[in-house]
Amino acid sequence: MAIKLRLARGGSKKRPYYSIVAADVRAPRDGRYVEKVGSYNPLLPKDSEDRVKLNVERIQHWLSVGAQPTDRVLRFLDEAGLAKREPRNNPNKAVPGEKAKEREQEKADKAAALAEAEAEAAAAPAEEAPAEEAPAEEAPAEEAAAEEEKAE
Repeated sequence: MAIKLRLARGGSKKRPYYSIVAADVRAPRDGRYVEKVGSYNPLLPKDSEDRVKLNVERIQHWLSVGAQPTDRVLRFLDEAGLAKREPRNNPNKAVPGEKAKEREQEKADKAAALAEAEAEAAAAPAEEAPAEEAPAEEAPAEEAAAEEEKAE
C-alpha cells in the first residue's frame, strides 16, 4: 500500500483548516486516512507557531517506511528540518504564449508602419507645400466662374 503525507481539508466555507495526514494514495483528499500527523491553519499569520503543527516522531516514522510527502507538506517538513526540498526551476514559465507573441508582433508591425508614415509625412510637406498652394489659387477662379453662370 503506497502512503502519502498530504493535506486533508476541513473547516467551513472560506475558512480552510487542513490536517496533515498519512493516507493511501487511492483515498480521496478528504476521505479515509491512516493517521493524522499534524495540522495547518492558513488563516493565522505566517510567523505564528500555531500555523503549522507537526508530530515529528510520527512523520519520521512514515518517511522511514517510504511515505512520499506532497509538495506543500514537503515545504512544511523543510522548514522544520525533517526533509530537504529542492527549489523548482521553470525558466519557461515567464515566456509569453503564442497569442501574446502574435499580439506583440502585430503591435510592432503597427508601430513600424506608423513610424514609416511619420517619416514620409515629415519629408513630404516641404515638397508638397507648393502643390497645396496651387489648388488654393484655383479656388477663387472657380468661384468667379460659378458667379458668372449665376448671373447669366
